[in-house]
Amino acid sequence: MTAVIAIGDQKIEDKELFPLLAKYGMLTQLAREIIIDRAIADIDCTPEEENFARSRFYQQNQIASEERVQDWLRQNGMTAEQLDRLVSREIKLEKFKQQAWESKLESYFLQVKEQLDKVVYSLIRTKDAGIAQELFFRIQEGENTFAELAKEYSQGAEAQTGGLIGPVELHVPHPQIGRMLASSKPGQLWPPARIGDWIVILRLEKYLSCELDPPTRQRLRDDLFQQWLAGQLQTVSFPGEIPANVPVS
Repeated sequence: MTAVIAIGDQKIEDKELFPLLAKYGMLTQLAREIIIDRAIADIDCTPEEENFARSRFYQQNQIASEERVQDWLRQNGMTAEQLDRLVSREIKLEKFKQQAWESKLESYFLQVKEQLDKVVYSLIRTKDAGIAQELFFRIQEGENTFAELAKEYSQGAEAQTGGLIGPVELHVPHPQIGRMLASSKPGQLWPPARIGDWIVILRLEKYLSCELDPPTRQRLRDDLFQQWLAGQLQTVSFPGEIPANVPVS
């Protein structure tokens, strides 16, 4: 057998690579990269795109000379041709995402928009139902501001901000709080409600509706890609039982 990796005085042979990848939980990552390579195999980059990708890669890896290129190749066990494929891979992947899902973004956006909308809200939480009721009436009657009472009585980190939280996406708070906020109008004050171990007083300050702008489009493309990739990984199988006693030192 041929030793393919030397780590100190340890030489790892080719027959040991598969068990080692399994031992360190890296087989799924390997399968993921192979699936991606197959998906982008027929996608081309323009010379301008390749030059841009190479410049960005060199900058990220602090490669400023041909000597450093050769050092990097030796350290990573790559050829120059493999490096060329690596630096253009990200651009090809983004092109693949656009080709596969750009036409589906508007309908997908409508499906998930409510989860992407953001809210700013005020929260007081306590474990004393009597105090919660009193604080609610004091805010409702204008005796004190929400912020004043949150700073004094709220028992969570929100006390430091006068009860103010956000902007956060609607899926971030507790699901019950999210539902309350989704059905609120700005300024609406909710009476004390039990949520888990807490009694909470809640007020929606601002509702920020998500738009299908370029960052959101990128996020949705990435989301659809990850869903597709997860489905592809479900079809992967690894034959046989992998030995667990592969030497690592």
